[in-house]
Amino acid sequence: MLACDLVVAAENAKFGIPEVKRGLVAAGGGLIRLPRRIPPQVAMEYALTGDFFSAADGHRYGLVNRVTEPGGALAGALELAERITANAPLAIAATKEIIARSADWTSDDMFRRQEDLVRPILESADAREGASAFAEKRAPAWRGE
Repeated sequence: MLACDLVVAAENAKFGIPEVKRGLVAAGGGLIRLPRRIPPQVAMEYALTGDFFSAADGHRYGLVNRVTEPGGALAGALELAERITANAPLAIAATKEIIARSADWTSDDMFRRQEDLVRPILESADAREGASAFAEKRAPAWRGE
């Protein structure tokens, strides 16, 4: 879950890094990712106790985007995916790349680096289609070009 961009979880889901309860260390990335995604003190508590946290707590900490009724996570994830895929594919890809890469960009070069990724999108057929669709008050027909 910590390696996912978006998480939809049923309200009865549980998450954790319980390795310490078995004499192990969560070396699969949990100890690195969790304190970067939630308050470090909270991550430390879960890592040292090996306790699980609920989907509601995950949502409160910003780890879970949507909480559904039990058995509804797949439907919730598909609904979220439909909302995303209704948008321009090139713009989605560039947006995701900027968010993923920008965490370690310096303030001196962040806008330049972002511009390198944005420029091709602004010059794309999809950008022209988005503007036309807006002006014509119709749904855009994305081509990924």
